[in-house]
Amino acid sequence: MTATTQHEPLQKSAELDRREFFTKIGLGSLGIAAAGTLAFYYQYLSPNVLFEPSPIVNAGALDRYPLGSVTLDVNSAIYLIHIADGYFSLSAICTHLGCVTAWKPELKMIACPCHGSRFNIEGQKLAGPAPKPLPWLKAWVNDDGELMVDRSITIPQFQFLRV
Repeated sequence: MTATTQHEPLQKSAELDRREFFTKIGLGSLGIAAAGTLAFYYQYLSPNVLFEPSPIVNAGALDRYPLGSVTLDVNSAIYLIHIADGYFSLSAICTHLGCVTAWKPELKMIACPCHGSRFNIEGQKLAGPAPKPLPWLKAWVNDDGELMVDRSITIPQFQFLRV
């Protein structure tokens, strides 16, 4: 008979005991929280750049706009107008809440489809909730004979481009 002594090491089982289990769960949770925090820091520190198109629009050759025409360029939200006094450009954005307006040739007016503002061919307010007339935009002819419009520069009304 062999007697066992009290000093023999106990065999460690392959299973996790309760303390090791909770330690691993706790460290895993901290790791996931740290990864999430790092992801938020990266998103916060990375630049949020909006790439907007140039405010300068090449509207093409002047002969595209016959006398008496009102042409809406939907992509740049501008009207290109040719009357007897010359060429000019208006913003097509309503001054009320920013809707894109539409030219109504049968009524000879510009109308906002959202809230009913109405403007004449020179952009002056006729009716509706719009607080201001449609702004006139700077227009010029470049060296190639094409009409250019800068949507970022407003000019006083009735400054026609005479060519």
